[in-house]
Amino acid sequence: MKTEQTMYFIYIILVFGIIMLVVAVFIYLRFTSVARENKKLRHRLFELEEQYSGIKLKTLESKLNPHLFKNILNSIQSHAYQTYFALDKLAGVLDYILYESRKGMVSAKEEINFALNLIEINKIKVSPLFELKVKTNIDDTEPLYDQKLVIPMITIDLIENAFKHADLQSPDAFISIVFEFKENCLELTVANKISPRPQFKKEKSGIGSETFEHRLNLLYKDCYKLDRVIENDVYIAYLKLNLLEYKTKMFATGR
Repeated sequence: MKTEQTMYFIYIILVFGIIMLVVAVFIYLRFTSVARENKKLRHRLFELEEQYSGIKLKTLESKLNPHLFKNILNSIQSHAYQTYFALDKLAGVLDYILYESRKGMVSAKEEINFALNLIEINKIKVSPLFELKVKTNIDDTEPLYDQKLVIPMITIDLIENAFKHADLQSPDAFISIVFEFKENCLELTVANKISPRPQFKKEKSGIGSETFEHRLNLLYKDCYKLDRVIENDVYIAYLKLNLLEYKTKMFATGR
């Protein structure tokens, strides 16, 4: 009798064990299936976010290019005697806008050269006595200097604002523009003396500035730094793009 009870007890344990094993296998398979579905949904969500960002960026860029072109033409028109020189620089700028910028991304080298051409065009607005300082501090041995990781025309907003808000006729006015490329980061610092006259002190926020910050947020997210400060009537804007961090995140997301 004791033996039969023992066998029955063992039988119950075996049946219970088999049931638990089946339940565990079922839960595991169900969990695996849900995990696969979640992964597919996350991938699809990422694709939709990329498509939305691309559409939004193209919309912003379609507003940006005519705005830039209008400012350039106004600069050339104001000083017709320098038209030949300005048109030579304009040709390079237009090539960049029409061809290079349509590729999606450009290198830091291409973007800096474009910005330097743009500065030369803006120079025709100012007196030869005006203090305009342009400096480049570039380590062209950096591996990311020639890689296409920069949004086209991302430097123009800060430069154009300096020419827009500086009093170009004031004897103590100045504009300082510094390009740097070091430790795989593109940096731009633009400073200008603000005129004491009210029309120059008035804050102007146009479509260019909105587009600029939208483009930074859409593509670089937390891989950039943007600062704007005023110190002793000097407006200073600083932009830093961490291209190594941006490239690392691109690889991590499979872009």
